[in-house]
Amino acid sequence: MSHLVFFLGPAGAGKTTLAQAVAKRRRAAFFDMDTLLRPAAEAIMTLSGLDPNDRDSAEYKARCRDLGYRITMDAALDNVKLELDAMVVGPFTKETDDPQWLEQELSRIGASLTEVEVKVVFVHLASDEHYRQRIQERGSALDLWKLDHWSTFSRSLALREIQWSLPAASVLYFDNSEPLIDARLTEVERFNYGGAEA
Repeated sequence: MSHLVFFLGPAGAGKTTLAQAVAKRRRAAFFDMDTLLRPAAEAIMTLSGLDPNDRDSAEYKARCRDLGYRITMDAALDNVKLELDAMVVGPFTKETDDPQWLEQELSRIGASLTEVEVKVVFVHLASDEHYRQRIQERGSALDLWKLDHWSTFSRSLALREIQWSLPAASVLYFDNSEPLIDARLTEVERFNYGGAEA
């Protein structure tokens, strides 16, 4: 049975770094929505006469957001169909509020929750100040809007309940405020795979 693991959470939480580390250990396919969408988003925003580094405005969301999720999930599902494990990274805010979304996605490849092991790792930090510090430190042009509109952006930092039809044991809320030492990485790996050897 292949594994489809979602690494969700706000910007700056470290979900990409964590997912990459688990994917490397397990030799799993890795799909980061930011990476997959970037060339198309930059082209679409530029052609629209808008900032190609914008990833937060209403204009960006209207033009690019859903496309990014479609590209990411199509690529991940292709791998799951081949019985390969897939690690998927993104905020998935609207998607996790829809109880039907996950099963609808799996149905695209003729699969169901009985045939694919789905796990969710919601990566978060201890406080808004932790997020601000992480975002400032990474120095990305994609984060300028977040820092300039912090009072608006910070509303997206709250923990969210995942509405998908998954047992509680399939969802892990992982506080990533501390350094990602080997023991903490092993904790996430065991959550996804149990005691199975790599």
